Amino acid sequence: MIEPAYKQLSISQHCDLLGIARSSYYYQPLGESTENLALMLQIDKLFTARPEMGIRRLQKELATEANPVNVKRVRRLTRLMGLEAVGPKPNLSKPQIGHTIYSYLLKGVNIKRVDKV
Repeated sequence: MIEPAYKQLSISQHCDLLGIARSSYYYQPLGESTENLALMLQIDKLFTARPEMGIRRLQKELATEANPVNVKRVRRLTRLMGLEAVGPKPNLSKPQIGHTIYSYLLKGVNIKRVDKV
């Protein structure tokens, strides 16, 4: 939206009109470091071998004395890669919002023969 070739308004005036900081205009994202890319490769190999592993188990597998890895770092990188552990998630057994609960009509009935119900 900002045109640097437009000489009527300066860059700072453009940024003021758009309501953004001038530093946002000049910002260039750096991307991931080579350490993080190597760690992401290791995470990918571990996750491909065992997709049921969660963040904490991945961190324990990756961390060594020479190269300690934080849980938060592993969580951020797996989220960036779009990985999620395979397994049951919490609160899956709760009913849907619009689901009607039907009463059990045979609660007090004593069934003694075939086809009574």
